[in-house]
Amino acid sequence: MQTSDVALIQQSFMKVMPMKMHLAQRFYEKLFETCPGVRSLFPAEMTGQGEKLMLTLATLIRGLTTPEKVIPLAEDLARRHRSYGTEAAHYAVVGETLIETLREALGDEFTPEVEAAWCRIYETLSQVMIAAAEAAQPAVPRARGAA
Repeated sequence: MQTSDVALIQQSFMKVMPMKMHLAQRFYEKLFETCPGVRSLFPAEMTGQGEKLMLTLATLIRGLTTPEKVIPLAEDLARRHRSYGTEAAHYAVVGETLIETLREALGDEFTPEVEAAWCRIYETLSQVMIAAAEAAQPAVPRARGAA
């Protein structure tokens, strides 16, 4: 993870934090629109899900400066998501949805450099997460309740 990418991501994320609940709502709207099949992986009642999403993103983004700490967090998150029924193919649609949502929220401040940084870091973390999920024992999907 390049220091310049981490700085761009952290700076841009701070700009959306004042609108974090709106951002989370738009993310899920876009996700369920783009990939309706993932809706069943989430609880029927989405109250609190946006807060979990933003807390998880904030934790991961803060941790980008210490990859030795953020990688195990991402791996654990992937193993939990596997138990909810998340598949490797879902990571791409989630990444695309996250980028679209950030582009919408940040407008002109979501420069090509910022977008490229988000794409690189997301790709790195998603690869780590997919590998961790695939290495985990197969799990029976259960009711979704965590980020």
